[in-house]
Amino acid sequence: MSVLTERSADPVGTLVRPGAQVHRTADALKGMGVLPSHRVALHAGNSPAFVRVLLGLMQLGAGVVLVDHLRSAGSAQQAAVRVGADWLVRDRQPAAEPTGPVPVLSLADLTERLPPPHGPDAERAPDADELSFGGWASRDDALIAWSSGSTGEPKAVVRSGRSVLANTARTIARMGYRRQDVLAPLLPFSHQYGFSLVLIAQVTGCDLLLTPYTRLDRALTAVGEHRATVVDATPSSFRSLLRLADGRPALVAGLRSVRMWCTGGAPLDDNLARDFRAALGLPLLDGYGSTELGNVALAGPEAPDDCLPLAGLEVSVRDASGRRLPAGQPGEVWVRSPDVMRGCLRPDGTTVEPPAPGDFRTHDLGVLDARGGLRVLGRMSATTRHGYTLYPAELARRAERHGRQVHVAPVHDGRRGTRLVFFVEDPERRAPGEWFADFEKVLEPYELPNLVLVLDRFPLNNNGKTDVHALEERARWVLTKGEQT
Repeated sequence: MSVLTERSADPVGTLVRPGAQVHRTADALKGMGVLPSHRVALHAGNSPAFVRVLLGLMQLGAGVVLVDHLRSAGSAQQAAVRVGADWLVRDRQPAAEPTGPVPVLSLADLTERLPPPHGPDAERAPDADELSFGGWASRDDALIAWSSGSTGEPKAVVRSGRSVLANTARTIARMGYRRQDVLAPLLPFSHQYGFSLVLIAQVTGCDLLLTPYTRLDRALTAVGEHRATVVDATPSSFRSLLRLADGRPALVAGLRSVRMWCTGGAPLDDNLARDFRAALGLPLLDGYGSTELGNVALAGPEAPDDCLPLAGLEVSVRDASGRRLPAGQPGEVWVRSPDVMRGCLRPDGTTVEPPAPGDFRTHDLGVLDARGGLRVLGRMSATTRHGYTLYPAELARRAERHGRQVHVAPVHDGRRGTRLVFFVEDPERRAPGEWFADFEKVLEPYELPNLVLVLDRFPLNNNGKTDVHALEERARWVLTKGEQT
């Protein structure tokens, strides 16, 4: 194992590579009062300092709490209190900002307090100053992260250090990361997906490229300039990449150094997979995971079309009674994994409610193919209509055969029953009636929409995923407005 330090910085990207600053960061944390027994909330955007402090906390053996970087200062304090944190580390602490019950450390102060390197070779030879995460690995509460909240209120998910590191090793084995790689995650490090790539870079000893990922054109420029070899992003980001490629072909020409394009965080639809391969000449490698489980199934470079469970994990698809379903039949995804979470924090922030024994229910809708590959369709939200049980995510995947992303929002009404609103992401803005005619070709009469709404682009949430709650609120508002006019 080796550590990460900043190698080069420019306006469009910062490259960090193996070095020796994490021990010094751990020393700085200790000097400011952080103890190995403490639980520390980290509320900051992507930066070299974020990486140093994250790994410094792990080296120290302290528990790490990831707080969404877009939460307000007050909300971050509430999250820190909720999980029983001893410290809150933030990008900065404005002088005029009132202090909360959890003491705040700033990344800037920690950087200024880094002790000098020990000896003339401390920065030169990364392998001479290896990290030991033994204390962190032994913690049952080594990592606390927040679930997405797609099935209700976000929960504080607790994972052991041993399970996190084991899952990282399984991921590296599947994907074949190399020491010569440059990883470019177009993702926030304050969530499971981005965090996992920081650890992968650390364990592999490869370079990590930090980009202004919310400005995709600048991020891709950095990918080309720094010759990144692995890029990870959500499907929404890759759709935006294809739109950029249409108007700026030179941008795509500068991305030839990339050997793996990886995606996760949301279902990968057939249209995006096809269009991406046609435009970039390489497949999008699909992945599935969760805050509770870490990575579960990944399509590796040796089998790019098969999103197979990682070694040591078992994935099944089951019906509502828990009966296993055959290949090709959609149902709920269940996972048996040694890397499963310890549980979720109860409201007191000090005790953990463990998951139910046996296989873990994900509440995701998926289907297995004949080779055991997993395709996740969306959240497991069944609805009843005209006496039929329908899965909106499965309807959307079939409707997408006509070339555009679709989201199906069921709106329940005690008087009218369930009505279906189909949202279509179509920059060309074809008429809703034309889309309805297309849907008639692939759906049964009882599956057809009551209303089709065409948008230039779907709204995105803080994680870069389609903002499902915003679309469903809009569906309810449009239907209610139509009843009142």
